[in-house]
Amino acid sequence: MSFIENTLEDWEKLVKKQLKTENIYEILSKDNLEGITVKPYYQYNSDSKKLPKVEESTHLVAEFQDGLEEHAFAFLLNENVEGLEEKTIFINNPDLAEHILTEESNRYFSLIDVFSDDKTAEIDEHLSGELLSKAFERQIGINVSLHQNAGASIVQQLAFALAKSKELTEKFGPEILEKVVFRFAIGSNYFFEMAKIRAFKCLFNQLSREFEKDLIPFIFAETSLRNKTKGDPENNLIRSTLELASAMIAGADAVFANDFKIENSTALSKEISFKQQIVLAYESIINVFEDASSGSYFVENITQQLAEKSWKLFLELEEKGGYLELLKSGEIQKMIVDQAAKEQSWVEEGKIKLIGVNLYPKLDVKKTVDELYNYDEIKAVRLAEMFE
Repeated sequence: MSFIENTLEDWEKLVKKQLKTENIYEILSKDNLEGITVKPYYQYNSDSKKLPKVEESTHLVAEFQDGLEEHAFAFLLNENVEGLEEKTIFINNPDLAEHILTEESNRYFSLIDVFSDDKTAEIDEHLSGELLSKAFERQIGINVSLHQNAGASIVQQLAFALAKSKELTEKFGPEILEKVVFRFAIGSNYFFEMAKIRAFKCLFNQLSREFEKDLIPFIFAETSLRNKTKGDPENNLIRSTLELASAMIAGADAVFANDFKIENSTALSKEISFKQQIVLAYESIINVFEDASSGSYFVENITQQLAEKSWKLFLELEEKGGYLELLKSGEIQKMIVDQAAKEQSWVEEGKIKLIGVNLYPKLDVKKTVDELYNYDEIKAVRLAEMFE
């Protein structure tokens, strides 16, 4: 049996015929906040490659609570817990770093970011020294989830992660790159978020090569708060499930589901949030693949575009003095708020649809962009707060 090999022109002719128009790209194209060119269809791309992850299987991380020890093999800890054995532990509390009780059978990773997020613009040397003295597998966290939840674009998130990495190497030397956990929040743009994780793997490897290393970033991915609502927890659950799937498919080393209930959190809601991960992992085994989206022409193309734009922005940040200098001057805060305000306006105009918020809304608009965002700080703001 033989197959006819069709060219891109053949496909275009067919689409034009079916849509009865010559302006197919105008009709099929859709704007996005990242400035990424999204084609209506893609040709075969032989340049795709698998992007590895550090861990063999993605860790499914639970916030510790009694009763989950038998179901969870990885925990997020804010306080000491005795009796945990053969677990992977992610330390989330700076105060805990100094007093953590360790067990030889456990593995320990720090999510603690030593950067200030205000105009003091410093690396906490005392905290850094405390963390680096610990026998953790990775002692320093670089938190980019705050930037996502504050409204930063994907390109900004990736550039900021690189810029913070560069600041650490200047402070502690290139070896610090092997001791870092990168914490990303995963938003609702399903394929773009896959591409975000994949793009960062390429970018971090490129940065490490500048210091004569060949490293893979350890990525801890959590569900976003940006698109969640107080009055619609069931839709929050659906959104967070898709976010977890994006992270696992893209090859995150660990995933964590924040409570899908914004208000009135309970032990049950925390357990349900964690068990989303179990359903995804055990029903579809997507947590064991190295790079399941590799070879997707669409995802590969977005990955490349995000990587190029992010590297360009990173170089611009470095030319202006680096992350800390720009944080001190307020430039980082301004970049994030300007982007966040644009995203918020898209929600207000209905370009971004949130069911129960601006699609079939229950309430009228109550807050303005100026009431929600502040140029003096980087803070998490949910898009739905405008309507709550």
